[in-house]
Amino acid sequence: MANEHIFKPLKFHNLTVKNRVFRSSVTGRWDNYNGSGTQARVNWENKFAKGGVGAIISSYVPISIEGRITPNVVMIDCDERIPFWHTVGEAVHRYDCKYILQLSHSGRQRDIEGIENTKTLRTQIKPKPAPSSTNKEDQVNGLPAYEMPISKIKDIIQDFAKGAARAQEAGLDGVELHSSHGYLINQFLSSAINQRSDKYGGSLENRYRFLKEIVQAIRQTVGEKFHLQAKISVREFNNILPPCQATGNTVEEAIQICQWLEEDGVDALHISRGSTFPHPLLPSGPFPYRMLRYTYDTMTSSGGKSSFRNVIFFRYPWLWPLFELIWGRLPRKVSRRYEQPIKGLEVQAEWLDEHFKEHISTQELQQLLNRHQGTVLRDAKKIKDNLKIPIITTGGFQQASYINQAIADHYTDGVSMARTLVANNDLVNRFEQGQDMAPRPCTYCNECLGAYLELPLGCYTKDRFYQRSIKNLSRSEREKADREAEAARTREVMTVFDPPPKPYVPPM
Repeated sequence: MANEHIFKPLKFHNLTVKNRVFRSSVTGRWDNYNGSGTQARVNWENKFAKGGVGAIISSYVPISIEGRITPNVVMIDCDERIPFWHTVGEAVHRYDCKYILQLSHSGRQRDIEGIENTKTLRTQIKPKPAPSSTNKEDQVNGLPAYEMPISKIKDIIQDFAKGAARAQEAGLDGVELHSSHGYLINQFLSSAINQRSDKYGGSLENRYRFLKEIVQAIRQTVGEKFHLQAKISVREFNNILPPCQATGNTVEEAIQICQWLEEDGVDALHISRGSTFPHPLLPSGPFPYRMLRYTYDTMTSSGGKSSFRNVIFFRYPWLWPLFELIWGRLPRKVSRRYEQPIKGLEVQAEWLDEHFKEHISTQELQQLLNRHQGTVLRDAKKIKDNLKIPIITTGGFQQASYINQAIADHYTDGVSMARTLVANNDLVNRFEQGQDMAPRPCTYCNECLGAYLELPLGCYTKDRFYQRSIKNLSRSEREKADREAEAARTREVMTVFDPPPKPYVPPM
């Protein structure tokens, strides 16, 4: 069997997943402002379970209102959320798909803080400084932070434990600690971000203490049989804005953190990279200028120190090369010395949809795969070689032969996918049918990343949605074909709202 490793069950300490493909955390703003969930969220998760993934790692789920990235995302901050999460689990379990809830706290890294996280002054409404391991604002949007006291640290640790208990009571299959990408736990772990001088800062052991105590509190609350995993940035590449900043934790430090996590009772590790989100190397691919020109203006009301600067950069295309000079520095540097550790099958023209090939050629797609698939695998293998527990690795996967080889060669035990599954929800079912990739693959454009600030999450690449050939068309017919593609794209994005919630008359 060509893809035998993909479809071999993955066994953790107390959880078995039917195959090796996980839907990674990917956020959409479909929920109610107060953090309660909606039918759209259930529909969204149902898409991927029906599409064949072995397990779904939820989108970023805040453990408290102060820890959310943006309003209109469902939370796990109170017991009233438990019935909703039970419904989500019930939906995906019908397909023998496991559901792992990602427990999260933003710390200083927010996008839109929401009115609860603001303070009202005489002439303006400003964001409150967020609890963190530093007094410095985040480097992308510039939202303020404060070095929180130990009493606050203890409260947040308990919030994580309570969130895990609610996930367990909801009948979900496990939880993941979002310890990467510059969110709160990573703010403590990172040598480039953590400025504390007490027992939670300084040495690696001290910087790990916050995560260690969260793991201990969760285990004391849910016991040893409930699945617990952590997402870790192996390389932080923190030197973004400005480039003179410290780079962050080394690979050796990441290996030690992962070994401590294994000793402290974590059942699996989810390997990624980057000390902020978005990051020039996460997700891999171009910066979505066109989409952010349309959506980023909503960030200016959040009052981040850098938000207005960013919106100016994104609004005027003649400024994009200047921003790219800074933002694209790391991808240029890394890509020059990056070599794929493994190879998938060479892309064949007959695999691809005829209309898709008119916009992205077979050769162009092969180049995209060579550059953006498996970007974290080399570091993942360094972690795997030093641990006994399974690891899952993220990084642009969308080719069955490549994934199968990565597992066969012991670079990872499983893979997680986000954008590539947003583009093709049924990709794993296609793998099982013998296809090496979808006929209309993800093109790594990252427009889905830029869309979520204002638009329903989905694939916004028009090139993937043409309904007919554009060869030898008149100008008017080409414009019609463009409109048809845009309409098809919109229909696909809006399927998350089908079926709609059932309205009812409130009680008197």
